[in-house]
Amino acid sequence: MLKNLSFLILFIFCLQAESQNIKTIQLVPLHKRSPIPIVPLGSVLELTFDDLDADNKDYQYKVEHMTYDWKPSNLQANQYINGFEQNYIINVTNSFNTLQSYTHYNIQIPNQNTVITQSGNYLISVLDDDDEVVFSRRCVFYENRTIVGVNVLRGRNTLTNSSEQTVQFIVNHKGLNINNPVQEIKVQLFQNNNWATSITDIEPLFIRTNQLIYNYTNGTNFLGGNEFLNFDNKYIRNTNVNIAKTTREDLFHNYLYTDIERAKRPYTYNPDINGNFIIRTLDADNEETEADYAMMHFSLEVDEPFENKDVYIYGAYNNFELNRSNKMEYNSEENIYEASMLLKQGFYNYTYITLDENNKIDLTKINGSFFQTENEYTVIVYYKPFGALFYRAIGVGNGFFDQNR
Repeated sequence: MLKNLSFLILFIFCLQAESQNIKTIQLVPLHKRSPIPIVPLGSVLELTFDDLDADNKDYQYKVEHMTYDWKPSNLQANQYINGFEQNYIINVTNSFNTLQSYTHYNIQIPNQNTVITQSGNYLISVLDDDDEVVFSRRCVFYENRTIVGVNVLRGRNTLTNSSEQTVQFIVNHKGLNINNPVQEIKVQLFQNNNWATSITDIEPLFIRTNQLIYNYTNGTNFLGGNEFLNFDNKYIRNTNVNIAKTTREDLFHNYLYTDIERAKRPYTYNPDINGNFIIRTLDADNEETEADYAMMHFSLEVDEPFENKDVYIYGAYNNFELNRSNKMEYNSEENIYEASMLLKQGFYNYTYITLDENNKIDLTKINGSFFQTENEYTVIVYYKPFGALFYRAIGVGNGFFDQNR
């Protein structure tokens, strides 16, 4: 079980590296502001991204069914799709009136060529002309066969209850015949829409008629962490929320106020969107093709550099991944870590993490961990009766920590 949010990220570096020219990847429910690609079966997800080469490449998308723990399933494409599992992305638009030129790609899944027929986990990949994976994103199509109640509490362990949160949940499955819950039911529990924090293979503590109870006191604990930091550059030409200075060169440059270490400071409530980002601009009408890109300059003041640790800027803007673009460098003259990233106009959440020499990351070294932090938790329930070929996703529940409860 995951006891804290320091976890191995070696698998991240083993993934196909995303092209530095591919930016602003979003896979979200169509016509909704929700950033979470977890929707009922039959709903539509919209995948969008920008290519800064601005040259109208022939990208394809590919849909693959996965197991509950995100391994390739044994199903053939015709067992979960009516139509084609791989096809070209034809909705392509060039940017307009921006300093940074780009091509905007858009595809809705499912569509008339690709109809998803089974619930479960899916991996949506974008391929280039050589059928090489450019990037991939996870999503879930689920059936409303269960009701999942999620309760988030202050940690129940007296030694760590100032920094941890405990997640408890109940799965109500009236009308669904489950003979062996330990074998037939699997769950995934994760924090702030970050799959890397996922706890799997949790068994119910109590089994009642039409109800599975997961009231753990230690097995489903998470470090609370701290609220995400944020900036808003919808006015790209002017200073705005947490932006200290703006300049225009070949591109716009936005300089954020210098952040500080928060690990030794008391918790302070700061409303956030749990690490996510929203593209928006007030300089034009169409945010998809008229929002510009700015070079965002980040800085973090520290008492002394972290020994044998690298520092990264962390958030959903790049799928919570670590790469050269979000790694910070230490400036010994100013006693700060610095990094610059090209990001599309919008409202962004971010935080800072450390990576040690064993490829473990720590979300709390710089930010601290507090039980009061308002995190979001998601529970997904999977079902595979005896003789079935795959695990169906049969229910989803969400819960938020409320320190006033």
